[in-house]
Amino acid sequence: MSERDDDIKEAVRDHYAKAARAAESCCGPIGAANDLIGRTLYGEDATEVLPEGALAASLGCGNPTPLADLQPGQIVLDLGSGGGIDVLLSARRVAPSGKAYGLDMTPEMLELARRNQAEAQVENAEFLEGTMEAIPLPEGAIDVIISNCVVNLSADKPAVFGETFRVLKPGGRLALSDIVLRRHLSDPVGAAMGLWTGCVAGALLENDYVDQLEVAGFEQIGIEPVHVFDRADITQMAEDLQLSGDLPAALDVDATVDELDGAVMSAFVRARKPQ
Repeated sequence: MSERDDDIKEAVRDHYAKAARAAESCCGPIGAANDLIGRTLYGEDATEVLPEGALAASLGCGNPTPLADLQPGQIVLDLGSGGGIDVLLSARRVAPSGKAYGLDMTPEMLELARRNQAEAQVENAEFLEGTMEAIPLPEGAIDVIISNCVVNLSADKPAVFGETFRVLKPGGRLALSDIVLRRHLSDPVGAAMGLWTGCVAGALLENDYVDQLEVAGFEQIGIEPVHVFDRADITQMAEDLQLSGDLPAALDVDATVDELDGAVMSAFVRARKPQ
């Protein structure tokens, strides 16, 4: 792993540790970049059974659990599980004989998720500390892998896709909510750490996403756009990143807004490991 990759990993870990502490103190998610991209799609039938702490720490870009079409008895893994909202919902869907794992590299998020699990009285879930580039589970252990706006945060996406392929059973599925780019970003924008932790700079181009999944061995790959972020969305994100000090002082904000207008979308990503 390069020094730049290490810097990205530490910045992401620090950002989401702060988010966990903010949720724990009832302040809700931090940073409006996450508020913007984290407009989740959870109905009342889901949220009424979850602790407030799980909802406050939800920083995703969609609701991957309906996308996953989970069935009782399945084993599911959530990459970057955060406060545990998708793990707890998945555990209910696969109960009584199935199980849901949550994987996160941030100790503060894991602590919050375990408290939420205890409060929700969900027994068929387990939260693991680790990274999605080195998943601490054996080969062929998982039926379905979900993730909510996390894959874009990795600096080594081929490793992520290789690991997800390894731990899936033959015929197992990916069902991800993620941020996807519709066109290339310039080097200054791609290097802005605040846009990495804000889920933008690290996102893959749509064609590259498909290509990397194919290289890892996946088939039946599909990317379904959910929301394309327009100028108003990007302007709000930029203003809040400026307030939080997460944009480099030398970055031309107006030019960055122009560049990102229409270039970023949230999407559902599906793929399957061959039988």
